[in-house]
Amino acid sequence: MTWIKTVPYQDATGRLKTLYDRVKGPGDNVDNIMMAHSLRPHSMEGHMHLYKYVLHHSANTVPKHFLETIGVLVSVLNGCSYCVEHHFQGLRRLLGDDDRANAIRAAIESGDAAPAFDTKHAAALDYAAALTRDPATLTAEAVERLRAAGWDDGEILEVNQVTAYFGYANRTVLGLGVSTEGDIMGLSPGDNDDPANWSHG
Repeated sequence: MTWIKTVPYQDATGRLKTLYDRVKGPGDNVDNIMMAHSLRPHSMEGHMHLYKYVLHHSANTVPKHFLETIGVLVSVLNGCSYCVEHHFQGLRRLLGDDDRANAIRAAIESGDAAPAFDTKHAAALDYAAALTRDPATLTAEAVERLRAAGWDDGEILEVNQVTAYFGYANRTVLGLGVSTEGDIMGLSPGDNDDPANWSHG
């Protein structure tokens, strides 16, 4: 599952057990990306908060399926198959349209996602790609292009934060050898602002 030691659910105690119980899915399954933090529960808790609030907070206004699309794009660019598979399944479930989900994935993997999206959403994906590939090249014009495409500043912040989160998650996975072995794909917490309510499903 990882290149470092992890604590399985059945051996967890104390704060780690509390955190596992918050994020577990069916059958007491804990995603390997979270289990990778098990030797340092405080970093797991930080990751949990960032993930839930950036992707699954009820105050977000960008549709969750598009935030997941950004996650798939960033993960493809970073070569993180773990996050691609998990978040593609989440995207597919949220869309409820396998043909559309498969077309989105094919477009992203082709290296040119724009034809699969309208101008507004293609602009956000272009921004996410630039932020992932070469962030130092971005200027205020990048944000102006997003505004011109129809995004407001709060939505631009959401796009930025999801892109940045996946950079972190991809590097956690790739740097520790996290695999999908034993994971249940595509589960995610509900949209709410309660850090203790994950309601994985």
